[in-house]
Amino acid sequence: KQLDAAWLAVAEDLGQRWFQDLPLLFGGRSSGARVACRTAEAGAASAVLCLAFPLHPPGKPEKSRLDELAGVDVPVLVVQGERDAFGQPEPAHEREVVLVAGDHSLKAGVDALSRAADEWLGRILRLLD
Repeated sequence: KQLDAAWLAVAEDLGQRWFQDLPLLFGGRSSGARVACRTAEAGAASAVLCLAFPLHPPGKPEKSRLDELAGVDVPVLVVQGERDAFGQPEPAHEREVVLVAGDHSLKAGVDALSRAADEWLGRILRLLD
């Protein structure tokens, strides 16, 4: 709850102070991706970029965090390592999933991650323009 409150305070301040007329895109890596998803609606995010979303704790798929990801009603891109012990979410309405080489760190798939995020952000920004 503290992470969510802090995130929303920063997003509100940035939106009011610097980006008044621009859409806000939320994003984060791992637990930051969870925060971005949980706060997307309250923060009026136009889209969410999730890097290595931890779908469940390693070895505990029964403790799913899919509800946090599924609760986002704006376009979402999840870039996930194909060997991520935290699981791989499935694509869904408004949610794209790109698997890249590597694990939860995404270190082995940095180039593919960059290409996927660049392409998706370009499409999202054109839609919002």
